[in-house]
Amino acid sequence: MSEQNITLKMSSGIFSYRIGAIIIHSDRVLMAQNNGSPFYYSVGGRGKFGEAARDAVLREAFEETQIKFEIDRLAFIHENFCVLENEPFHELALFFIMKTNNQVAEMKSFNFIEEYSEVTLHWLPICRLGDFLIYPEFFKTELNNLSNNVKHFITKNGITYRAN
Repeated sequence: MSEQNITLKMSSGIFSYRIGAIIIHSDRVLMAQNNGSPFYYSVGGRGKFGEAARDAVLREAFEETQIKFEIDRLAFIHENFCVLENEPFHELALFFIMKTNNQVAEMKSFNFIEEYSEVTLHWLPICRLGDFLIYPEFFKTELNNLSNNVKHFITKNGITYRAN
């Protein structure tokens, strides 16, 4: 298996394949934040070429928390079309709900270093997600209304809508 993340630079822009872990405990969700950034985003990262999405989310969740998780289920598919650093950007993201375990209950906060920044993990109250700048934005409402169905969202020109 290749160790390359699936981020493709193309003549028309950049395509990225992202895998996110939704880790919930005591009505809070674990979110990451780059040092100096106002935005929070889900635990996770880029899938690697030849790596199944389920394997990628387990790997990313462990790399960022040092906790071995199990997957509950796939919850969201998100297609995001935007402009980043003056480049058209197309991201396909899969978000998995993770099963909570005893180690999660003991976790307060955690810092780690990525190639681009120091990252801190934060427990944000689900009922107050509207108070934060978070990605993806639909977490603000959807994490209060989780169902057993996979929901598909598309974001274009800053507007997010449900596709199914």
